[in-house]
Amino acid sequence: MAQLIGVDEIESFRNELSEIGRSFRASFRRHASSFRSFGSDRNFDLEDDAKLQWEQIDRLPTFERLKSSLFDEDDEHGDGIRGKRVVDVTKLGAQERHLFIEKLIRHIEHDNLKLLQKIRKRMNKVGVKVPTIEVRYTNMSIEAECEVVYGRPLPTLWNSFKSMISDIVRLPGLQSQQARINIINNVSGLIKPGRLTLLLGPPGCGKTTLLKSLSGNLDKSLKVTGEVSYNGYTFDEFVAQKTSAYISQYDLHIPEMTVRETLDFSSQCQGIGSRAEIMTELTRREKEAKIIPDPDIDTYMKAISVEGQKANLQIDYILKILGLDICADTLFGDAMRTGISGGQKKRLTTCEMIVGPTKALFMDEISNGLDSSTTYQVVSFLQQLAHITDATILVSLLQPAPETFDLFDDVILMGEGTIVYHGPRTDILEFFRTCGFHCPERKGVADFLQEASCELFHFQVISRKDQEQYWHESQKPYNYVSIDTFSRKYQESPEGKKLNVELSIPLDKSKSHKNAISFSVYSLPKWTLFQSCMSRELLLMKRNSFVYIFKVAQLLIIASVSMTVFLRTQMGIDLIHANNYLGALFYSMIVVLIDGMPELSMTVSRLAVFYKQRDLHFYPAWAYAIPATILKIPLSLLSGLAWTSLTYYVIGYSPEPGRFFRHMMMISAVHMASISMFRFLASIFRSTVASTTAGSLAIVFVMLFSGFLIPRRRTNIFAASMPSWLRWAFWVSPLSYGEIGLSINEFLAPRWQKELSGNTTLGHLTLESRGLNFGGYVFWISIGALFGLTVLFNIGFTLALSFLKSSGSRVIISSEKLSQLHGRNISKNKMRDPPPTSSRKLNKEKMVLPFEPLSISFQEVQYYIETPVAMKERGYTQKKLQLLCDVTGAFRPGILTALMGVSGAGKTTLLDVLSGRKTVGVVEGEIRIGGYPKVQRTFARISGYCEQSDIHSPQITVEESVVFSAWLRLQSDLNCMDEFVKEVLETIELDGIKDALVGTPGVTGLSTEQRKRLTIAVELVANPSIIFMDEPTTGLDARSAAIVMRAVKNVTNTGRTIVCTIHQPSIDIFEAFDELVLLKAGGRMIYCGPLGQHSCKVIEYFEGISGVPKIRDNFNPATWMLEVTSTSSEAELGIDFAQIYKNSALHEENKELVRKLSFPPSGSKDLHFPTTYSQNGWGQFKACLWKQHWSYWRSPSYNLMRSLHMLFSSFLFGFLFLGQGKQIHNQQSLFTLLGSMYSSTFFCGINNSASVLPYVSTERTVLYRERFAGMYASWAYSAAQVVIEVPYLLAQAIAFTAITYLMIGYHWSAYKIFWYFYSMFCSLLYFTYLGMLLISITPSFPVASISQSAFYAFLNLFSGFLIPRPQIPKWWVWFYYVVPTSWTLNGMLSSQFGDVGKQIVVFGENKRIDEFLRDYFGYHRNMLPLVALLLMLYPVAFASLFAFCIGNLNFQRR
Repeated sequence: MAQLIGVDEIESFRNELSEIGRSFRASFRRHASSFRSFGSDRNFDLEDDAKLQWEQIDRLPTFERLKSSLFDEDDEHGDGIRGKRVVDVTKLGAQERHLFIEKLIRHIEHDNLKLLQKIRKRMNKVGVKVPTIEVRYTNMSIEAECEVVYGRPLPTLWNSFKSMISDIVRLPGLQSQQARINIINNVSGLIKPGRLTLLLGPPGCGKTTLLKSLSGNLDKSLKVTGEVSYNGYTFDEFVAQKTSAYISQYDLHIPEMTVRETLDFSSQCQGIGSRAEIMTELTRREKEAKIIPDPDIDTYMKAISVEGQKANLQIDYILKILGLDICADTLFGDAMRTGISGGQKKRLTTCEMIVGPTKALFMDEISNGLDSSTTYQVVSFLQQLAHITDATILVSLLQPAPETFDLFDDVILMGEGTIVYHGPRTDILEFFRTCGFHCPERKGVADFLQEASCELFHFQVISRKDQEQYWHESQKPYNYVSIDTFSRKYQESPEGKKLNVELSIPLDKSKSHKNAISFSVYSLPKWTLFQSCMSRELLLMKRNSFVYIFKVAQLLIIASVSMTVFLRTQMGIDLIHANNYLGALFYSMIVVLIDGMPELSMTVSRLAVFYKQRDLHFYPAWAYAIPATILKIPLSLLSGLAWTSLTYYVIGYSPEPGRFFRHMMMISAVHMASISMFRFLASIFRSTVASTTAGSLAIVFVMLFSGFLIPRRRTNIFAASMPSWLRWAFWVSPLSYGEIGLSINEFLAPRWQKELSGNTTLGHLTLESRGLNFGGYVFWISIGALFGLTVLFNIGFTLALSFLKSSGSRVIISSEKLSQLHGRNISKNKMRDPPPTSSRKLNKEKMVLPFEPLSISFQEVQYYIETPVAMKERGYTQKKLQLLCDVTGAFRPGILTALMGVSGAGKTTLLDVLSGRKTVGVVEGEIRIGGYPKVQRTFARISGYCEQSDIHSPQITVEESVVFSAWLRLQSDLNCMDEFVKEVLETIELDGIKDALVGTPGVTGLSTEQRKRLTIAVELVANPSIIFMDEPTTGLDARSAAIVMRAVKNVTNTGRTIVCTIHQPSIDIFEAFDELVLLKAGGRMIYCGPLGQHSCKVIEYFEGISGVPKIRDNFNPATWMLEVTSTSSEAELGIDFAQIYKNSALHEENKELVRKLSFPPSGSKDLHFPTTYSQNGWGQFKACLWKQHWSYWRSPSYNLMRSLHMLFSSFLFGFLFLGQGKQIHNQQSLFTLLGSMYSSTFFCGINNSASVLPYVSTERTVLYRERFAGMYASWAYSAAQVVIEVPYLLAQAIAFTAITYLMIGYHWSAYKIFWYFYSMFCSLLYFTYLGMLLISITPSFPVASISQSAFYAFLNLFSGFLIPRPQIPKWWVWFYYVVPTSWTLNGMLSSQFGDVGKQIVVFGENKRIDEFLRDYFGYHRNMLPLVALLLMLYPVAFASLFAFCIGNLNFQRR
């Protein structure tokens, strides 16, 4: 039918329908008054109108009918009467979609339920079944391979080097250093459609591994036994990634894209699945049954069932349901861009996958960063999705609130890779009763389950504490119940037996819905996916326009300097200046080559998102790679045009227009090959440090074999040449073809055809001297070769993206830990006695260092910041924005205070103001410590601040982190520091993991809750009198939160003053506090006082306010309190809680308390310390150096990679310039040796400079925290950072000297060897310290990475190699004296040959070598003492600037 009716006829038919509708409405309008009197009659008439229009839609061809629906239309007479019009649902505008969703979903929870019910009712009416998936897993075990080390399992340089060698050379018969450990141990289960299942368990118990294994996203390196099936199909029979969706706990998205754009792209890649087929069948059956559906439901279902839409109604629906519509057009953001909040990021991660058509969802910790009400809203939506659409959903949560927990149908409780319980939620408490445990009345069930069943191998006594408090069989003595015992009892329970019976019945594949299982790798045609990727890449280029504009501007600046250095008026057409022209051409290629280097970091930064989307089968790798390549071609052309336009005629190249355009074409081709090469290397090495090292090696390689530093072959003029066995490298270097093309384009020009003696021309002689004497046609061959290399690099880029996985660190385990795990498996099901160390901990009296209990009182505190630009644009006229308003209160010793309020109320702001950590804004009011005015310098010594972000140095252990803090913050004369550190580790329950590396959050090292506890330990070990804690339980599961709060309560009981901000605490955590400070939006206080038993004081206060509803039985007081004091409740009740508090007796009591605490107690004295810091300067430096030593020793990605780079480069230089050190016959021989010195110092230095950027960037964040804590002065950190580099750079310089000096064959003289080593060592020092300086003056690593190429360009240009000092124009010669590279080459060449009086041929004349150095380069041997001094001063200067900038420039805004 669709083929028989043309598009024009369909359009005219649609117009006819609209005319019919309008005529009917006109006839009804003539009787408007009567219709208005009888609403039911009018509805009937509108229904008749809709029926007529629907009958016309039914006559459309099937394809058009699936896109056509009835949509609301405002009456054209404006009398408020609305009708319907026929629309193409794919052409709805953004505003129409928004209004339509607002109409469908007014109240999210209730209206979404109605919508889903109407959809299901419509399908049931005609018997259309929805696809369902039943997921089974039987006898599944998962093992991980790890490397066994003796001693502590840390990735030291030695361990990493041994591991690398063993991987390269694995000799048969050697004992294997690999071992396997169990992650999941023989589990079976069944996830049913139409039921919402909760996965509970402590961190590290295997929840993520289980979710990934069930969704088909498990790492291929893990060994899996057992079977997972969907509707009876095993993984090798279908595509699991397209049948189910795994939602990660990590929020990986592109920072430059908005929320809506991220979801649009996800929707385009995931497609619509079987919606179109279901809609076709549904409309067919309805047509046969003559059923007219609800127009709104029909519009919605058709709009989400049409493939290929860039803007889908499903996106608007999901945004509305999950509360992201308010930030739909906000960027995701990163460290450089302001973006959405953490909770919104978490919801976006969830939305990204549920916009797709999959019917099985595996969701990993989707509530991190969300408050309980938002979590409830999300889970409520999932419940409706499961119950009404029969979706299969398994959700992992950390701390589900009781109301959220009650939404689930089934629960899976895990512990140590074993399933403790899998069955209905309503039966789980009964199961635990049979095991002897009872959930208290005011205890959340989820919290109880995790605390009662949790077992940590190192913390059995702590687990006993958790369990014993819930033991209810008083007639029986309590015995510790292990995970294995729980699991065995579950297998023997009715729920376990029922599950085994269900699993024993095989599923019939034939009964599976045909659309339930996906058998295709991608949801859409590959061309469609390619178009989506192309559109996204174009969008990202627009968003990153600043980067590209910055790069072009940088290129223009370098070009402007270059053209005034190689100025045409300073250079003639002769043999001497021909070298300058060659140098200018070579420099042009070096600039565009290095200009491509930022492509490394830009590509690496996108890889994490790419790997996620590739593994989820969003698109093939080539669909990502080709757009990234094609869209960079115009940038290369623009770079070539900009560089050539500025430099070509000013430098004075041959003026013919054709040569100008060929020059520009060659520069563009080299640039294109450069960015393709760096992009390829980034895809191979996949991490910032490794790819930077590889990129530096690539630069060295392509530059050495370009034919400029050393000719390809031996000539009459040039005795030195590449070794014959290395000449192949000349033909694979992109710079070689650039050198050939640019050189013959210039030197075959008519002006260079001046005849010389020997029947040759000036141009041919110049080309011959470099081994570049090719015909003019080779220019086009070079262009073709560069394009060929570009294509080859991009093919390699595509293949790497296709087959390589994201880089990850090797799992390391100590032999001791492995023995413990093996012993544990052997002793399964046997009761073990607690370790003796833990037993002692119960009876041992806690050690308390002497400290002075101090109160903190604050009165009329105000805090203002400059009004943000966005608020000014929205009409806010005030110059300052007030964040805290008249805040008065006091925190006392021995009292644990909770600081609460809605998001944006000013909780963290108040903590920052009281602790003195604000870096911007104005603070007013009075703050007193122990009755004396607060002095920040002394306050830092007696206070601690636990930040929410848990910032620590990643490469040191837990114990070392605590020791470092104790070393710098306790009194230097304290003799029991080690014992106190051990005590703190036990109190915070970190002694079992004291030797674990902290690692990088979300990548390696400690879990979230372990980091949280480490943050507390680092502050507690300082023995502070006052401790501020910002969200100490965020991101923790129930048991971990209980551990943290138990530790906090223990610390409070020692008499310290502790204040915690808390977001949405459970009943237990909330009632662990003694007092509460509650803020409302705007930073105004609405309660400050005691909680009382079971929160009775707070409840009594708020229930006493007229209109506030009473709290329900067993309801969380914290949740109730925030709900009744919300902005909407205030508006509804017409009251101001802040004003009520100000007029209350409680406020007067607090003012009186503050007044009393504002006067010092009798006999007390003001805080005073003889020094600013606990340790003297030498002690601070030693401590910082100690930490840096361990950090460097355990950073193989940094130190091992750059050391290997140096070794590889040294051998490369040695082989390439083998034996050339004494074979000096003419000026070209000296140029070759100078080229070896220039390239080795410059490019080995670049690698060190680039490699240090990410390391120092990471440590700078730690510096900000430690400096605020008053641990040390900035200079101590800077000095340690500078000094720790010395031994590593010294080792590199020694290795370089030992290899290259011997192989190149310089003169054997201790004096000359020392100078060669000294010059290289100083070069490595100042390049490394330059990298540190770049980080210290820029706000982030990406900015430093992009800007470094400009520094390298000038260090290169004025080094004296490309153009010697006597030939540099006088207006730029000062720059020659400023850059350190010129002094390095001066020192190297002068020390080697400044005393050699051998006669050589120089441009056709005989001259002594020492005279040639003096006349041509301006090098004087008697200047070597000055050179030595300056070479040492440059590292000192850069290190001093680094110390000054890192100490005075603070890019952290608080």
